[in-house]
Amino acid sequence: VQLQASGGGLVQAGGSLRLSCAASGGTVSRYVMGWFRQAPGKEREFVSAISWSGGSTHYADSVKGRFTISRDNAKNTAYLQMNTLKPEDTAVYYCAADADNLPVRHLRSQLMYDYWGQGTQVTVSS
Repeated sequence: VQLQASGGGLVQAGGSLRLSCAASGGTVSRYVMGWFRQAPGKEREFVSAISWSGGSTHYADSVKGRFTISRDNAKNTAYLQMNTLKPEDTAVYYCAADADNLPVRHLRSQLMYDYWGQGTQVTVSS
């Protein structure tokens, strides 16, 4: 399975972006999908995860209420809608997939994921 993240860009504080994570080479419809981010000089951190059905989601406290994760299994794609962006959201955003389909609340660690996309840059100006 290959994951391709896209949708990043430059946006002003308070703006919105929608990231996409398209899978190819196999279906991720039964996989948990997650988003992580890595800011310059910092470690990669968990952002959000969604169960295979979309019925269960989990967010980092820093993005709760501003970001929404979703998926379209028919399109083999996951999304991250980011609203009310802040300069501290600036990072490279990565999507990932967990083939073991663990409960999303257990998937805050990048070690739990099996497949990774290449990352897309999000820059929020103040």
